[in-house]
Amino acid sequence: MDHAKTALITGASSGLGEAYARLHASLGGNLILVARREERLLALKAELEQAHHVTVHVLAKDLAEPDAPASLFAEVERLGLPVDYLINNAGLGGQGSLAERSLEDDANLLAVDIAALTALTKLFLPSFITRGSGRILNVSSIASLVPGPWQATYFAAKAYVTSLTLALSEELRGTGVTATVVLPGGMRTGFEAAAKLEGTGLAAQLTQSPDDVARRSYEAMLRGRRKLIAGTPLLQRLLLRLVPFAPTAFVLRVVARLHKR
Repeated sequence: MDHAKTALITGASSGLGEAYARLHASLGGNLILVARREERLLALKAELEQAHHVTVHVLAKDLAEPDAPASLFAEVERLGLPVDYLINNAGLGGQGSLAERSLEDDANLLAVDIAALTALTKLFLPSFITRGSGRILNVSSIASLVPGPWQATYFAAKAYVTSLTLALSEELRGTGVTATVVLPGGMRTGFEAAAKLEGTGLAAQLTQSPDDVARRSYEAMLRGRRKLIAGTPLLQRLLLRLVPFAPTAFVLRVVARLHKR
């Protein structure tokens, strides 16, 4: 496999995004790292360039801003940076009932998890198709497979990501371009604290290493696999097996119990 490719990774300053960046750089690939925290990106850039002798570009963007995807794309174009792999990893979460969560919080979640992911995919896709090559990896969640009381907006957003990517993978058949969606289970990435999940039943299920999920999903992306469920602990696997056969009310109560403090 040719790893001398450039990967654009959103949400690259920590967690799974950082794991993707470290993995790609270790294989000799160049990087465009995108996140809000420029200082963290610059530190990661210096570390990866020194360790792996690759080129790392840093673009600090808040993808919750409506014009951020277009601005990011324009900057990449202006710099003449080729993008071979687009890894849409950035995402926001948040615990709480739909009624009590602020409109601003949910608007930002939808902007990052849905609008920015869709915009970046649409912006970079034409050049991929023209070249007849390119890989898109969208990070969803096993949350996309069930409704999520107490995280209703997040679960619905991830359902969108999974559905969009699977549909896109079929549209791209025969073009040389592939779209892969990864559905991670429980990972300790710091996301759980940002999403205010500490103290919930779900937090106890977060045991998977982001490095392992990154490795497995990166390999799935290179193979052009449509979907990968990765890092799913026992309780979540059992629930997923029951979902097709269980009454909706039962599934909702189980998921609600995991997410409610």
